[in-house]
Amino acid sequence: MTQTSAVNKINPLVEAGNHHLRFIRDDSGLDYIEIDNDFATAKIALQGAHVMAWQPKSQQHPVLWLSSNARYVQGRSIRGGIPVCWPWFGAHPTDSTLCPHGFARVMPWQLVDTETLNSGATRLVLQMLEPAESKRQLSYPHLLTITITIGDTLRVDLATTNKADHPFMVGEALHTYFHVSDVSTIHITGLDDTLYADKVFNYERRVERDDVRFDGEFDRVYLNTTADCVIHDANLNREIRISKSGSESTVIWNPWAEKAEQMADMGAADEWRQMICVETANALENSVVISPGRTHIMSVEYRVESL
Repeated sequence: MTQTSAVNKINPLVEAGNHHLRFIRDDSGLDYIEIDNDFATAKIALQGAHVMAWQPKSQQHPVLWLSSNARYVQGRSIRGGIPVCWPWFGAHPTDSTLCPHGFARVMPWQLVDTETLNSGATRLVLQMLEPAESKRQLSYPHLLTITITIGDTLRVDLATTNKADHPFMVGEALHTYFHVSDVSTIHITGLDDTLYADKVFNYERRVERDDVRFDGEFDRVYLNTTADCVIHDANLNREIRISKSGSESTVIWNPWAEKAEQMADMGAADEWRQMICVETANALENSVVISPGRTHIMSVEYRVESL
């Protein structure tokens, strides 16, 4: 991806003196925000409000995984980082012609506020715009806002406001791809005794009895859970803690070799081994009903801890 010089005309709210932020535009016309503060660096695509990268300065390795073959094209999702799945998770419940995981991850968003917090972290607030394509897929009025706070932790708050005169239901996920040393050597804790639907086995329901480990394709929706999850990665000498609120589902996914080879944007050979998705979600029966005039907020915070 070739990038041009900084573009500061994206939003007049951002003053030229804010040295933590830089705006760039690539050759396909996509706009990005780069953040470099005392604690971390990060990169966000305005298409999809997509956090592509976050790396605390204390860390030698990236925290988020981004495919080397990711597509940077208008109207297509980026493989890696934190795609926003909204207003449904997975296939549309009634219309299979609509994009899986909803349209928020490919819609244009705009930056509406930014500030440096007293802690030194950088806070960005973005709102999704509503072109005709989004209104065709979701006819009732709404406001979708994402707040991203970049410091030695990364916090993402996804807020859905119902502006209609009737309740509506949304499914949602922050489809986070984490960089790991090797998916076959890590394990994840926090989901003991949790019911899950296993997509690999036609959504068969089972209960997790131990730490989560990986030796093949993995695609599970863990239900009715608000617990923290921790990715234990001894080879990178670190743990990634995932703390959430407003979320009743946790999704864990890795395509493994055969499916990864069928995905053109999944990266070079065996690149899938360096990623695991642990998604903060409200999916299946945990989808959320929002009353008129109310706002539902789903939040997650990521923290890296040394072993």
